[in-house]
Amino acid sequence: MNFEFDEEHNLLRDQAARLLADKSDFTEVRAVLEGEASYSKSLWDAVVEQGWTAVAIPEEYGGLAMDRLALCVLAEELGRAVAPIPYSSSVYLATEALLMAGSQAQKEAWLPKLAAGDAIGTFALAERHGRQTPQLIETRAASGTLTGTKLPVADGDVADFAIVVAASDKGDGASLWIADLSASNVSKSPVTTLDPSRSHVQLVLDGAPAEPLGADGEGWALTQKLFDQAAVLFAWEQVGGADRALNMARDYAMQRYAFGRPIASFQAIKHKLANAYVKNTLARSNCYYGAWALDTNAAELAVAAATARVSATQAFYYASKENIQTHGGMGFTWEFDCQFLYRRAKLLSVNIGSEAAWQEKLITAVEQSNLAA
Repeated sequence: MNFEFDEEHNLLRDQAARLLADKSDFTEVRAVLEGEASYSKSLWDAVVEQGWTAVAIPEEYGGLAMDRLALCVLAEELGRAVAPIPYSSSVYLATEALLMAGSQAQKEAWLPKLAAGDAIGTFALAERHGRQTPQLIETRAASGTLTGTKLPVADGDVADFAIVVAASDKGDGASLWIADLSASNVSKSPVTTLDPSRSHVQLVLDGAPAEPLGADGEGWALTQKLFDQAAVLFAWEQVGGADRALNMARDYAMQRYAFGRPIASFQAIKHKLANAYVKNTLARSNCYYGAWALDTNAAELAVAAATARVSATQAFYYASKENIQTHGGMGFTWEFDCQFLYRRAKLLSVNIGSEAAWQEKLITAVEQSNLAA
């Protein structure tokens, strides 16, 4: 069992780090946060030009046919840069849903556009605060249309289509549908979140045209499988952000003097940074396990995904919080960049389910694994 990235993946990592250092050293993040744009178009165009939107798409659909480890590498660097682009919605979720459950016609219609960056997709599940279950889904499908409200939907204002979870009277109680978000009977209202560098909307579908994705009554199982895959990628994104936050705190502590010496020499600061390092290292270890399970489609994916998700969520939050604390009073100000990492840490902690939900999934996955053994 090998958890190491090979030379090809490390070259991709270096390429991504150079691009993002040039294009998104928080300048793009602040521009989106303070401006009117929903995302950084220049950074998105650069990402598309590098082929990152085509990484896991088969060659027959215009993709690069690389493995899921390549996505893990890119996710970490995008997390380190706090990239203000709809990459996760379109690549981790919409593209993977089509690859997982799409018909040949649906793949031919959407995957080439996604690979070329000519279309952006998203995923719409939530309808209310709190726990999501098939019994709570109110969005309904009838005669090739969808009616219901989804809230919040990440990048819904810029997406061309959404994979929508709707209620079903069959199977597991849910089905997936592909909804065209350009239709006149689709309305979008902005939703304010802690991280405005990633836009969210309330999506109202009033008889919106849609087509089924996968079999009727299998939508909930497909969603859970999709989220297990996405959890590994989001965990790598969180680890990238956690490392960036820890490095920012360390660099500032080394150069900030108080009482004639660097504050990094003070025990209180050293202990905080050491704790962050331990959490980051544990999360990275779990992410390696998750990457292996994702790339090999291992039976342990559910356990590995939940483990990576929980530890990475905790690591990113702690590192981003202590980064602000290390910077002192200035760390809380609008002018300092500490806020971007904290905002993204809070957003990523709930985007595909809360930490508590993933802890529960981890317990369930471990119990099922033990029973199977």
